[in-house]
Amino acid sequence: MLHMLPLVDWTNGIIMIGIFGLVCVGLVAALLIFMNSGKKEDDV
Repeated sequence: MLHMLPLVDWTNGIIMIGIFGLVCVGLVAALLIFMNSGKKEDDV
């Protein structure tokens, strides 16, 4: 019987998607921190 090789390595794909998600969350968090850390001018 011929052993079929899978065309997709699901473990590698899941790891890559997880890393991509962490990078996206990190970039959004850095952007929010950067936006909120600007100097606030008092209009008094």
